[in-house]
Amino acid sequence: MSDGPVLRALIVDDEPPARSLLREYVGAHADIEIVGECGDGFDAVKKIGELAPDIVFLDVQMPRLTGFEVLELLEPGPAVIFVTAYDEHALRAFEVNAVDYLLKPFGRERLAEALARARDRVRAAGVAPPIPAARLSAAARPAGRFIDRILVKEGTQVHVFPVERVDFIEAQDDYVGIHVAGKLHLRTQTLSELAESLDPARFVRVHRSYVVNLERISRLESYTKDSRIVVLQDGREIPVSRSGYARLRELM
Repeated sequence: MSDGPVLRALIVDDEPPARSLLREYVGAHADIEIVGECGDGFDAVKKIGELAPDIVFLDVQMPRLTGFEVLELLEPGPAVIFVTAYDEHALRAFEVNAVDYLLKPFGRERLAEALARARDRVRAAGVAPPIPAARLSAAARPAGRFIDRILVKEGTQVHVFPVERVDFIEAQDDYVGIHVAGKLHLRTQTLSELAESLDPARFVRVHRSYVVNLERISRLESYTKDSRIVVLQDGREIPVSRSGYARLRELM
């Protein structure tokens, strides 16, 4: 128990017995109020935005979105305690600044230790320091693997785009514009960060501001004497730099 103000907690786990056990254990701490529960990652993103909890108990392996992908879609804020049956995720959890990592099954004393760390985090800093999108994206996938989908949060709506559906990506100030089926979706990340997470055999950076899905390229054309463009299958034209042209020649 703590003498500080009451902190608001959200429980995110796809297994009802696990949520019930957390409710029981957390209920012994009078300074922690459970403000909600979620059974999947999509609901978690929505409720964290709505409820603004101080602490989130977050499962790693869930249907639809993993715990790491949930973090990728959130504004910095809650102190996150990962709760999982798989110890191989521990290092990745601390790389994204998690407060603690509870390995199932755990007891009341172990939970109390995690809550003590969460109290310190919330009360010392107010919010957790921002985590670069590149780190979150890397933590959301197994080591050595390229991403197979791109997550975009627009208001309360979450989009999950398999990479094969992406036509091209462009830099837009502090955002990247993800073009899918003629529609633009903005994600907070640099183009360089996102490009590094994509399979270079499928996506090529043709210009400092553009990454193109090779399967969408219809043809490569000269634009002026010293410049070129790629024409996509839908007719859109993308500028090509000299270095981008060299990369295309290797792949096409």
